[in-house]
Amino acid sequence: MTLRADTPHSLTDGEARWPVVDGIPYLRAGSEALAAEAVAALDEDAADEATALLLAENDPWWDEAPPPHDVLLSAVREKDRLSLREVMDRLGWGRVGTYFAHRWSDPTFLAGLTLLEAHWRAPESAFELACGIGHYLRALSRAGVSSVSGADVVFGKLWVCRHWVCPEADLLCFDADAAWPATPAADLMLCADAFYFLREKAAIAERLREGAGALYAVPHVHNAGAENHSAGAAARLDELRALFPGAAIYDDAGLTEAGAAGKPVRAEMGDAPDAFSLIGGPALGASALPCPLLRPEDGTPLRRNPLLTDQGVAWPSPRYEEEYGPLATYGRPGVPNTAAMTEGVAPFVRTRELLDLPERW
Repeated sequence: MTLRADTPHSLTDGEARWPVVDGIPYLRAGSEALAAEAVAALDEDAADEATALLLAENDPWWDEAPPPHDVLLSAVREKDRLSLREVMDRLGWGRVGTYFAHRWSDPTFLAGLTLLEAHWRAPESAFELACGIGHYLRALSRAGVSSVSGADVVFGKLWVCRHWVCPEADLLCFDADAAWPATPAADLMLCADAFYFLREKAAIAERLREGAGALYAVPHVHNAGAENHSAGAAARLDELRALFPGAAIYDDAGLTEAGAAGKPVRAEMGDAPDAFSLIGGPALGASALPCPLLRPEDGTPLRRNPLLTDQGVAWPSPRYEEEYGPLATYGRPGVPNTAAMTEGVAPFVRTRELLDLPERW
């Protein structure tokens, strides 16, 4: 697809037109009618209406109806006063909103940060496929990566990223299982906790490998040979080795444990791990570079993990506790409500008891 700007708010290939809202091109295959409706609203100078139209769309597997249009419109018009959690409630994200609100302390997120830390190459650029609301993009940007970009099939997730999580990211909405409208390339190519959802795994793996100037990383791929909470198409270890030849592959739970303890990662694999994490590319190797992902800059404001109370962990739902509770690395009493990053509190950051949360969390 060769696109050019035909107005400040739309792109065209010479035939169809595609909306650009808050700097986010919307190019989702199969949603041409919605795109045309949004472009028409933008042409009428009704940007809020166009945004609300796009916010009604969700993942193909999502099984709940979108909120009424007036509720979505209120989220757009009141975005400057809403918190991250409030806007996700307005968007009707339910269990996904709960996941996103607490992903900063999820064992799977810690595993991904640990994987990157172990092989850190201080990239200048990073691209994340299926970036969601931008947890990794924010972490990478705050770790000194000067250019961060991401793509997702759900416009609403990118819109939330833009306004609440990582405003500096370059963002693009498209379906990775269809034809790609661009060929991303970066020092670090990333697809975290999402590869198992994608159908065209071979083609996508090839794009991640070929786009990586230094490294590609694919944290948390659900194991098809284990009982787990996978909502997508999990993969087997032999599949991953074939798709990513030469990559280092880890047991995801082992990465979580190593990250929390500040110990070296090990490539040991149990009989049937719940999930795998892998990393490869031309710069693959153990890192001796300091990595700011789990050691923020001194003075960084930190907050106590919102799941921690004086009585222990307050799980947001039974489903969440069942999925993340067994590997949770937090829970000790006496964690301060706030702190500034110093070497003394570094262990609490590793265990995710102290977090660098967005200002409007």
